[in-house]
Amino acid sequence: MQKVLLLFILLASTTVGAQQLQMTLEDAILGRYTYLNPETPEGLSWKNDRFFTFIENDTLWGEDARNGERFTVISQNKLNSALGPDDNNTISHLAGYSWANDKWLLLQHNDCYFVFDPEEEKPEVEIKLPAEAENAVFNLPGKFVAFTVDDDLFVTFSNGKTIQITNDGGNGVVNGKTVHRSEFGITNGIFNSPEGNYIAFYRKDETMVTDYPLVDFMGRVAEHTPVKYPMAGMNSHHVTVGVYNINSGETVFLDTGGDPEHFLTNLAWSPDEKHVYLFELNRGQDQMQLNCYDVESGKKKKTLFKETDNKYVEPLHPIRFSKVNENEFYYLSRKDGWFHVYKYNTNGKLLQQITKGEWEVTGILGLDEKEKSLFVEATTESPLERHLYRVETASGNMEKLSEEEGIHSGMLSPGGSFIIDAFNGPEIPSITGLISAKGKKIRTLHQAPNPLKDFALGENKLVSVPSVNGKTELTGRLILPVGFNPSKKYPVIVYVYGGPHSQLVDKSWHNSARWWQYYMAAQGYIAFTMDNRGTNNRGRDFETAVHRQLGVLETKDQMQGIEYLKSLPFVDTERIGVHGWSYGGFMTLNLMLRHPEVFKVGVAGGPVVDWSMYEVMYGERYMDRPQENVTGYEETNMINHVVNLDGKLMLIHGAQDDVVVMQHSMKFLRECIKQGKQVDFFVYPIHPHNVRGKDRLHLMEKVSRYFFENL
Repeated sequence: MQKVLLLFILLASTTVGAQQLQMTLEDAILGRYTYLNPETPEGLSWKNDRFFTFIENDTLWGEDARNGERFTVISQNKLNSALGPDDNNTISHLAGYSWANDKWLLLQHNDCYFVFDPEEEKPEVEIKLPAEAENAVFNLPGKFVAFTVDDDLFVTFSNGKTIQITNDGGNGVVNGKTVHRSEFGITNGIFNSPEGNYIAFYRKDETMVTDYPLVDFMGRVAEHTPVKYPMAGMNSHHVTVGVYNINSGETVFLDTGGDPEHFLTNLAWSPDEKHVYLFELNRGQDQMQLNCYDVESGKKKKTLFKETDNKYVEPLHPIRFSKVNENEFYYLSRKDGWFHVYKYNTNGKLLQQITKGEWEVTGILGLDEKEKSLFVEATTESPLERHLYRVETASGNMEKLSEEEGIHSGMLSPGGSFIIDAFNGPEIPSITGLISAKGKKIRTLHQAPNPLKDFALGENKLVSVPSVNGKTELTGRLILPVGFNPSKKYPVIVYVYGGPHSQLVDKSWHNSARWWQYYMAAQGYIAFTMDNRGTNNRGRDFETAVHRQLGVLETKDQMQGIEYLKSLPFVDTERIGVHGWSYGGFMTLNLMLRHPEVFKVGVAGGPVVDWSMYEVMYGERYMDRPQENVTGYEETNMINHVVNLDGKLMLIHGAQDDVVVMQHSMKFLRECIKQGKQVDFFVYPIHPHNVRGKDRLHLMEKVSRYFFENL
C-alpha cells in the first residue's frame, strides 16, 4: 500500500511540474514589454575603440574588448556624492548616460545636464535648464544646450547665461521643433554645428493651416484644444531653416525660396561649419534635390544632384561626411530601387555606388578609421532577416559577419575594430555578442533566459503565400491554438496592418508575434498575420505598387492569405475575423466591406476612412492630392463601401486623436445610420491615436470579448 501511495505522489508531482501556464490577457498586454520581455544588457556604449561600458547593480562598468577584463567606471553613489548635496542633481538611474568623448560622461537628470569626469570624480560642465524646457540638444565643444520653451528657441551656456534666440513663437509660428509632421526621417528641430559655433533650427509657420477642433472632456467644462492639421489637398505649413551665430548673436535664414509648401529635410552640417546641406522635396513628392547653403549669407551655393520618380521620392537619411576627406560624403538612397550606399563629392559628382543588389541596406553602422571598410545591416539573406556585413569601400566586396538566423543589429566601435552584435531569432530571445571587424567571434556578453518557457503556446510557423499577381512571394505567420487537434475546426483572427514602413512578420523572436495573438490562441483561435505589397524591406517596386490606390492591392494580397487559410482542413471558413489599428483599422474596413462573404467579425481601431481627411505629407505621398486622383480617393473611401457591410463590426477611437482624427469614425458611423447598418462603437477619453499604459489592458479586453461573443 505504501508503494502504491508513493507512486501516486510521484506521478502527481510530475504532472504538476509538467503543467504549463496559460497566458492571461495581462501577461499578453502588460507583460509583453516588462516581465515577459527578454533581458538585455543595460546601457551598452562604446567608450573608445577598445573599451565599452554597461550598467549593472547601479554601477557603470567598463570592459576591455580584447581580453574581457572588467573595471568599475563609477558607482551611482559616488557619482551623486561628487555632484553635491543638491537633491535636484541626484541621479536616480544611470541609464541615460552617454560618452561625450572617451574621457567624459554626459548625463541628464531633471533639468540639469552634466559632463562628468569619472576618473577625477568631478563634474566638468553643469548646465541647468528652466523646468519648462523641451527638445533639448547638448553641444560639448560649445558647452551649451539649445532647447525650446513653448514655441521659441533658447540656448543656455555652462556659465549660466541664457539667450532667447527667437521671439516670434506662438499664434501659429513654431521654432526649434519637428516639422512636416515628422515625416521624411525628421525627429527633431535643432541642429547644433560640429564645433558649437552655430545652431540651425526649423521655423514652422502654420498660420495658413486650418485649426482642427479637439475637445478635452475631463474638466468641469469641456475645453476646446485645437491643433493645426493640414489635410490632403488643403493648405500646408511653410518651413524655413534659421542659423544662429553664437559669436555674433545674429540669425540668418537659408534662402530656400521656391514653393513655400515644399519639404526641407535631413539637414547636415559640413565638417568645417561653413555649409548646411538640405534635401528639398516638392509638395508633389516626386522631385528631390540636395542643396548646399552658405552659412554666413544663407544663399544657396549649388544643387549637388536631383532625384525624380513617377510615383514618389522619400528622403529618409541625411548625408554622412567622410572623416578622411571632408569633401566627400556617403548617402543611403533607393534610387536604383533598393536602399544602397553611394559616395559623392561636394561638387555633386557620384564617385561610387558602394553596395548593389536586390536587397536593402537597413542601416549604416559606420566605417573604420581609414574608411577602407564600411559596416552595414542588410537584408541580403532574406527580407525576413537582418545581418551584419563589412563592405570594401573601393570594390564593394562584402563579407557577412553575423551567422545565426534572425535579426542582428550592430554597434561599431569608434575606430571600427569591434562590433557588439545584438540579435534574436525565432527561438532565441536575445543574445549579445562581441565580434571583430572581420567577423571573428570573440565572446558572448549576455544571453537572455526565455521568459515564456513556462507558458503553453500555440505552434508558430511561417508560411509562404503568392501575391495576387503570382510573381511575388508574401510571408505570413500562423499560430495554432494551444492543444491543437487537426481533426477539429477552428475560427481565425487575422491581425493586419499592411501600410508603408511596416513589417509584422520576420525571423525575430517568435517570428515577431504579438503576445495577444498567443493569448487568443490559448482561447481556441488560429492567429494569422501577413505582410502584403506596400510594406517594408522588399524594394521600391514592392512598396510603391499601392500608389494612388491605398487598400486595393493590399486587400487583394490579404485575400491570398485567406485562400491559403481556406485550404487548411482545420480552418472554420465560416468564422474568420479581422482586427487592426490605424492603417490596420483601414485595412480591417477594406476586408470587411470588400469581402463581406468572408469576414464575420471585425474590430477597426483608429481607422482611416477617407484619405482626403488625412494629413498632407503622408497622404499625398501615397495618394497624390484629391483633385489629382479623384477616382482613387473615391475607390479608397470606405464610406462608399458601407452598403456591403454584413458582419459584426466595432470601431474604436481615441477622443484626442490628432493623427487619424475622430471625423473618420464619425462620418463612417453617420453613413451606417443612413443605410440602416448596425455597428458598434467605443471611445477612449483622453487618449490620442493609440491607447497606451494600463488602459491598453481595457482596450484589448474589449477587443477580445468582441471576438469571444461574435466569433
